[in-house]
Formats: sequence, C-alpha cells, structure tokens
Amino acid sequence: MPADESPVPLQPKSDMRRLILMRHAKAVPPEGMADEDRALATRGRFAMEAVAKFFKDKDLTPDLALVSTAARTRETWAVLSPAFSKKPAHRFEADLYSAPKDTLYEIVRAVPASVRTLLLIGHNPGLEEITRSLTASGEAEALMRFGRGMPTAATAVFELAINDWREAAPKTGRMHLFVTPKSLGTHDD
Repeated sequence: MPADESPVPLQPKSDMRRLILMRHAKAVPPEGMADEDRALATRGRFAMEAVAKFFKDKDLTPDLALVSTAARTRETWAVLSPAFSKKPAHRFEADLYSAPKDTLYEIVRAVPASVRTLLLIGHNPGLEEITRSLTASGEAEALMRFGRGMPTAATAVFELAINDWREAAPKTGRMHLFVTPKSLGTHDD
C-alpha cells in the first residue's frame, strides 16, 4: 500500500505528538511587490484544493495551526481550513516568515503540552531544513518523495516520540506521510 494510502490514526498515541509541516502553495512572482505581500497564484489555489481534500480524507485535523503572516501562507490556510470538520485553533506568527530551522524548533518547543497535533505553515528553506533534521525514520515512499525536496504545498506528517513539545529535537521524528501536489495528481511541483 503506498505511503499516502496508509491509514492515519485519528490521534497520536499518548506518548507521541504529531507534527505537520506544510510549505505554502505556489505564489505569484515577486514583481513590483514586497515578498511578504505575494498572493497565491491560480495554480497554487488549485493545488491547495487537492491538499485540503487529502487532509480531509486522512482526518488530519490539527489542534493548533501556526501560520506565517505572509499573504501566501495566510491564503494557503484560508483554502485548507474549510477541510476540517472542527475548525482548529490557529494563530498568525510573524516569526514563521522565512524562519530558519533553529527558529522553527523554538516555535515548536513553545507550544503547550495540551496540543497533540500541530500544523506549521511556512516557507523554505527553513521548512525543508527542519523536515530533514527531524527525520530519524519513516515510510519508504514518504522518504523517497521528500528526497526530491519540499516544493510548494508539500506536506510532511511526523509522529514524534516525545511527551512534550519542549522535547522536539533532531532525529525524534518518524515521517509517516509526505505528499506534494504532483503526488496528489495536480502536477504542480
């Protein structure tokens, strides 16, 4: 069974946390505007519809979503959030904008222990760096897909063998799923 077809438990085990890392969808070119103001391109919105369906089909509902303040990440969230039957708590976080790996770890470690499933929507290269850093093991197909990098709207789903977010560290994650728009049939990678 392909990695993206395997069942995902509704909730992580009691001694685990689930971390979902998503890069924003494809944005318009930065011509004549500040990078933070770039909106989603039409093909980015189309790709996000497929990703939102994937979240709904897998019942990947976060307890908390932390979203970069850039226009393209806020719009990515706006397309994704209707996929959840119960709307998760969310916050727009300025520190996620172009955050390097170490800042992303700090953000994750500051999340309350009551949050079992966390979604971060941000940017490369930081998201790709933390994804690589967290990965201790994983599903073969997920690891193979991620080996090609983290294109726009790519999503990595980790199970972390930790009891508290403060314990998030390199090599504590098992990559359960890794999908891209192309792997979901939109051919947008």
